[in-house]
Amino acid sequence: MQLDTIKITLENHVALVELNRPDKANAMDETLWADIRRAFDWIDEEPSARVAVLAGNGKHFCSGIDLMMMMGLKTRIEDTCEARAREKLHRIILDLQDCLTSLERCRKPVLAAIHGACVGGGVDLVCAADMRYTTDDAYFSVKEADMGLVADVGTLQRLPYLIGEGLTRELAFTCRSVSGAEAVQIGLANRSFSDRDTLMKEVMTIATEIAKKSPLVIRGTKQVLNYSRDHSIEDGLKFVAGWNAAMLMSADIQEAIMASMQKRDGQFRD
Repeated sequence: MQLDTIKITLENHVALVELNRPDKANAMDETLWADIRRAFDWIDEEPSARVAVLAGNGKHFCSGIDLMMMMGLKTRIEDTCEARAREKLHRIILDLQDCLTSLERCRKPVLAAIHGACVGGGVDLVCAADMRYTTDDAYFSVKEADMGLVADVGTLQRLPYLIGEGLTRELAFTCRSVSGAEAVQIGLANRSFSDRDTLMKEVMTIATEIAKKSPLVIRGTKQVLNYSRDHSIEDGLKFVAGWNAAMLMSADIQEAIMASMQKRDGQFRD
């Protein structure tokens, strides 16, 4: 998979997805937004990719939306009809939302490994991942209010599920920075590590452990979790009952039981 602004490597069933604009602190220009969707759509369809790890090359994970892209929006939506100009902007916003939703839509677990800055659109991005891991010296900031706009590509919708309403509102209103240590404390990140090398080693270890399990079961678990988050407990229970009625009696359950009894790793089809 060759992309202009993202580097992808696939090894041991783990796809490492690296934002690759280090000279721009991985600021999200128009190409990077589209490449994020291309990358995770590819991972979703690639049978041998069972887990994805999202990271950033250079000093920072992601400094948010590229300001040159922001400044160019007015030109992109120009029209003699004001309503049509607004419709164009609306469609651009929906498309950017979809680029990040591709992480959530991807059937494989996505682990975000965050170091340095994770600002604005970077927070939107990692909120769509399944798990977040960070370095102690990383910092997170919902920066949009300082830039004169309402965050519109996922943070305000997903962050409350991670850290609660009160903290989400505090971070969105104040734009203050959250350290890696605080991110763990408030539930934004699972764990924090001393430096980027340790972060990457540990996150890749977690991803590899997940990749050893039945891909069918891991994909199903993600879909059930996502559905249950957005529906009532009763609806979630009905959904998983239907899922397992369709998927439970697989070759994977027999192999998993035998592997457990024989104290070995299971051998599963992609």
